[in-house]
Amino acid sequence: MALKCDVQYRKGDTWSKLTKVGVTGVRKPVVVRREGVNNALNGALNCSIDIFVDLPAEQKGSHLSRNVEVLNVIVNESIKAPVSGLENMASDMCKKLLVHHEYAQTANVSIEAEYFRESRTPLGRETLEIYKLIAGGSAVRGEKIRKTIGAEVIGMTACPCAQQTVSEVTGCGGGIPVMSHNQRNICTALFTMDDDVDVEADGIIDIVQDAFSSPTYELLKRDDEGQVVINAHTNPRFVEDVVRNVLESVVEKYEALPGSVEITVKSESEESIHKHNAFAERTATIGELREEYKKKFTR
Repeated sequence: MALKCDVQYRKGDTWSKLTKVGVTGVRKPVVVRREGVNNALNGALNCSIDIFVDLPAEQKGSHLSRNVEVLNVIVNESIKAPVSGLENMASDMCKKLLVHHEYAQTANVSIEAEYFRESRTPLGRETLEIYKLIAGGSAVRGEKIRKTIGAEVIGMTACPCAQQTVSEVTGCGGGIPVMSHNQRNICTALFTMDDDVDVEADGIIDIVQDAFSSPTYELLKRDDEGQVVINAHTNPRFVEDVVRNVLESVVEKYEALPGSVEITVKSESEESIHKHNAFAERTATIGELREEYKKKFTR
């Protein structure tokens, strides 16, 4: 335990509290094992970790080394006894941070990791695709810990508006996909929940990929490339559609989740014919989404 004569404990001329003090961008390998999950998620993930506590007004500084000590202990333990998920590791870190920082009232941990998953192209070729996992934890002393798990997924959208205009000008249609301009769409879906609730990252990725006009792939041969374009233009979608499709799939798939689980979905389309991008976002509890979803069948 640090001595009270440490510089950090001095009052000095401070008068304001700080919401977050800590370290960012700590790179560590974390070993994950998910029961019943047999893919690349079960293995070492390359993680970037941010870890914070708050600082009261009467204290000059925070003991940053304690943050790194907590992080190192948990990461090293994961090598011998793998963690069940990045979000659970973040939650565990929050608990330990409040023990090590006796002056802190809050603790926050954010984790990002590269995640590779086996996939198949439209014509069945095996491929390994990359995603970003996003996890976190937040704790307030004396209250329940909340944790977050989610994913950032890159896909493709084809613009419905331009496609309609092209159809009207050219007279094309009749079941044949009509040209339109395309966008690379980056969609993030996050689930924030109590510590005793779990959601699989793979399930989140599946939902987001289904929301696009088409998934995209690292490597495509010419026939697969053409099929991706055909699939996307058969299924044109706005950036708003991507968010709403994710939300609808969440309500339909996660019937057992508590209504207090908070969902955040962000979708950004990198435009090909504009200088700007298109963006849409929604944050709501799954309870709120369920109530809205019911109206779909009562109109």
